[in-house]
Amino acid sequence: MAEIILNVDVRDGVGTGGARAARRAGMVPGVLYGGDKAPVAIAVNEKDFRKSLYTGKLLGHLVTLKYGKETQPVIARDVQFDPVSDRPMHFDLMRVDAKQTIKIDIPVHFINQDQCEAFRQGGSLEVVRHSVEVKVRADHIPEDLIVDLAGHKLGDTIRWTDLKGTKDVEPTITDRDFVIASIKTSSAAISAAADEAADAEAAAEAETAAADVPATEQADDAAEAGAEETTEG
Repeated sequence: MAEIILNVDVRDGVGTGGARAARRAGMVPGVLYGGDKAPVAIAVNEKDFRKSLYTGKLLGHLVTLKYGKETQPVIARDVQFDPVSDRPMHFDLMRVDAKQTIKIDIPVHFINQDQCEAFRQGGSLEVVRHSVEVKVRADHIPEDLIVDLAGHKLGDTIRWTDLKGTKDVEPTITDRDFVIASIKTSSAAISAAADEAADAEAAAEAETAAADVPATEQADDAAEAGAEETTEG
């Protein structure tokens, strides 16, 4: 079963008044919905809810709802926060079967930035999708989808097929290998590349010019230089 257990109470009062009463009692109000049953107004102890929330394994994951002796698998779909205090104000839980296939957004995480040469060359990461909606069995929801940036180059486009952790999931977008992110060339990188190319071209021209001078001319120059030194001595 799921790692997180939410012990809930059923709220008698619904609407704004009932939610406020729950918060005054140190609870976080919520709604349980889905399946073939009617929505139920519930509440969870705020301290316990915060502990579950900060594990990072609550929102968007399969958890166990417990009411008395009854338990059932649910998905935490949404949590609303106070914009000032960041206190959890309301949450939504969806009833599911553990083996049921559901649609859910999975976050995308980028790793090994320090092993990406493109960033040292002035490139920047442009993220198109911070999460991807997928179809997955409720008991196989991955923590995240991974983009390994090691070895990527300037101008690379990272697509769905480049992601790691997609074994048990299927994207809801199926008509194309859609873009997740790209590594853009910044103006600074373009300028640095232009300067490097100019330096390389100047060095090549100098080598060519030196190679074109006849050996006898070089010898005469050397002799003249020696004569001048002798005269000065």
